[in-house]
Amino acid sequence: MHPALFYRDADEYLAGTVPFIRFSLAADVPVAVSVPAANLALLRAELGADAEAVLLMDMGVAGRNPGRIIPGVLRAFADTHPDQHVRIIGEPIWPNRSDHEYPACAQHEALINLAFTGRDVTILCPYDTQNLPPAVLTDAEMTHPLLIDSTGQRTSGAYDPETIIAGYNQPLPEPVDAADLTVDTTNLAQARSFARTHARHAGLSPDRAADVELVVTELVTNSIDHGGGSGTLRIWTVDGHFVCQVHDHGTLTDPLAGRHPVTPDAHRNRGLLLVNHLADLVRLHTSPGDTTIRVHFRL
Repeated sequence: MHPALFYRDADEYLAGTVPFIRFSLAADVPVAVSVPAANLALLRAELGADAEAVLLMDMGVAGRNPGRIIPGVLRAFADTHPDQHVRIIGEPIWPNRSDHEYPACAQHEALINLAFTGRDVTILCPYDTQNLPPAVLTDAEMTHPLLIDSTGQRTSGAYDPETIIAGYNQPLPEPVDAADLTVDTTNLAQARSFARTHARHAGLSPDRAADVELVVTELVTNSIDHGGGSGTLRIWTVDGHFVCQVHDHGTLTDPLAGRHPVTPDAHRNRGLLLVNHLADLVRLHTSPGDTTIRVHFRL
């Protein structure tokens, strides 16, 4: 079950979330909460001692990249209780999310329904109706089969997650100024150095520059293996972010690519998952014979 909770203020937020949590605790059902820091503080204060029995996570950290939420938050919790019903509150969309982030957030909400098909999981997603744009609330009605507000609950007549997934799969705007490198099997080491050097010049720490190098290595390797033998790497900075993009002539057919958890000993299907875990934002556009993956790192 994947309901949306529409709330107007702190009182409605607590009225919709705290009973959800306390019901879980009373029924001995594992419960986790991942919401923005301000709402996390509200819940912690309201729950009091009960907060100790709940897995509480700051969504601004755990879900800074929407592509990380399914594998790193939702599945990470649900998969530790494979034979139990689990209940989760996840708030991936809040007013301070940027326009760059929102399409990935909307797609994430739509993909939850696919990722948990057949699983005994309830994921409640709060939406701030006073401060989020109307278009976001319209999208929420399309990504959630059940809608809850202060008047009660109702089935969403607009539920259509596939349209959201496809609708936000749009070509990404071209950068104004970018450094380019065509990468194939002959110059992988050059691509790694290219990424690392630009990251350090942009101001990223040595550790984050190493993350950039690893992400770029995974992306260009995927292009070589699955995208026609080569890829075009582009790097630039914009709006306080260091951005890397890889374009190739492959097609991603799995909408959950990069969101499937893998075991530590797995040697395949780790590339995009690793990218989602390391980057602060991942945007993607794919069509027949054309895929672009763009990753952002906060400066």
